[in-house]
Amino acid sequence: MIQTKGLAHFTIPVTDTERSQEFYERHLGMKFLGGGHQRGMIFLDAGGDCVILARVDKAASTARLEDVHHAFIVDHDAYTDAVQELRDNGVDVFFEEDREGGVVNGPRAYFHDPDGNVLEIIDLTSYSGAE
Repeated sequence: MIQTKGLAHFTIPVTDTERSQEFYERHLGMKFLGGGHQRGMIFLDAGGDCVILARVDKAASTARLEDVHHAFIVDHDAYTDAVQELRDNGVDVFFEEDREGGVVNGPRAYFHDPDGNVLEIIDLTSYSGAE
């Protein structure tokens, strides 16, 4: 059996790579690594993890919140300010909760990127997969 060691990258479908790059850099502090708008793939760094914005013809449907979303960890001391910063910059934080006793635990806030992808920031208090 193959034993994975972590994520190399994950890809988020977007309809406009320039608009999305600006959103992810401005609101989530990601850093540009490479790629190009003409090709339709932008590589960003999210605290040591690679996120790829890949151009698609149609925006992703906004599936149920529990189903399809991407979560980014923020420091405990920065979580409350991060949520407020999203709101202050016109990003609709449409749901917040503090989930404990599951696999991925901690306070979290959900919002959409410009294409309707559901994003989450989380103050990760515990992860059942951690050794």
